[in-house]
Amino acid sequence: MDFSSLVDLLQWPAMLASLLAAWLVASTRAHRRNIGFWVFLLSNVLWTVWGVHTKAYALIVLQVALALMNVRGLRKTEQLEKSGQETR
Repeated sequence: MDFSSLVDLLQWPAMLASLLAAWLVASTRAHRRNIGFWVFLLSNVLWTVWGVHTKAYALIVLQVALALMNVRGLRKTEQLEKSGQETR
């Protein structure tokens, strides 16, 4: 299997990571939401690599924007964990 075929396969782990992250972020527990944002960031990286390979520039821009939102969510969740609050 060549490099191009391997990169083509990245869309499947990226999709699975996105689904897992969405499930985790929907949790009422701050720690699970925190993990979800990290998994979302992993999926952003995977989708970006796949987007570069396929020249899907709109997808790349979308993933950068979503990564920024995920960093924001990660920070907010970490603040909630430090303050001892579970949901907001």
